[in-house]
Amino acid sequence: MSTTPSLNGQVIGLAHYATRALLERELARTGTTFLQSVALNATADGGGSADRGQLLARLTGSLKIDEDSARAALAGLTDTGLLEEAPVEPSRLRLTAAGQERQRRIRDAVGGITARLYGDFTAEDLAVAGRVVATVTARADAELAGG
Repeated sequence: MSTTPSLNGQVIGLAHYATRALLERELARTGTTFLQSVALNATADGGGSADRGQLLARLTGSLKIDEDSARAALAGLTDTGLLEEAPVEPSRLRLTAAGQERQRRIRDAVGGITARLYGDFTAEDLAVAGRVVATVTARADAELAGG
């Protein structure tokens, strides 16, 4: 007889790693690293361009990585022609046509994973789980910020 575990860091972590493994499999098919996919999504969220400093802050802040790793992800995207410096504002990076296509492929893959993993949960269950996980994340971020 199987019992449902209580929600805790281990359960959340296991869900994260299982989901991340599915995502990594899809990303490998596109030749994109996880960090690069986050940067592409963040740029797309900004209407197709983003300030380089804000992208670095988003990567380091949300993923808890060092700035060198974030810079390497952005460099990889510019080196492969998925992002480029905006001609008038070199501090801004923008998606190239190839970057838009890659980001669309990744978004579609994530949509498929999301549908398969979350599709049969009720909106209410998802809202409760979302609130709990968001609260835990905010508390952890506050502790990290406090030193």
